[in-house]
Amino acid sequence: MKNFFVYKIVPFLIYALMRIIWLTAKKEFRPKTLPKVDKQYVFACWHGELLISPRYYRKLFPNHTAGAIASNHKDGRIVSETIKYLNIYPIEGSTSKGGVKALINSLSALKRGEDVLITPDGPRGPRFTINDGIVALAQKSNLEVFTINFQANNYWQLKSWDKFVIPKPFSKIIVHSEIINIKDISNEEAKDLIRDTMLKHTTI
Repeated sequence: MKNFFVYKIVPFLIYALMRIIWLTAKKEFRPKTLPKVDKQYVFACWHGELLISPRYYRKLFPNHTAGAIASNHKDGRIVSETIKYLNIYPIEGSTSKGGVKALINSLSALKRGEDVLITPDGPRGPRFTINDGIVALAQKSNLEVFTINFQANNYWQLKSWDKFVIPKPFSKIIVHSEIINIKDISNEEAKDLIRDTMLKHTTI
């Protein structure tokens, strides 16, 4: 009964909150020009921005098959069950545990033409760090990194390690996206570029 509540009821409630916020918020998208929907990317968002960023991904790419790297610990399983409501399936593994398995499964998904979503500072931080996995995925598959961030003018912020951001209903949300090419640069240069790009449009 406890597992049913944690892994079925809680994800449904989180998704319901996600929908309420998305439907009631005044949204602004930057840039206003949408990317080509026939292109494939490796998508990145901060762990603390999971309430909005996956929803924006699905708005941009409603028909793409997509998986998201998710760990097997409690929080990761809740995230996995929640994103299923957005038709995004969980890719088993994480950057801290089961990283090799996650990388192999993600590369397989990319080879099938699917999108892969990753929180480069997940599943347990430190906050705003970039793991090697996202660089490896993008460079080995020769794909660009598509970053998604948002800022809200009125929000709650949890005291968790990721300082999870929950925009209040009817707030204004500015969603930022940027496409980064990390081909032919070193691992550290790529990580710095991704982090600096994502930090420009996030809640500190």
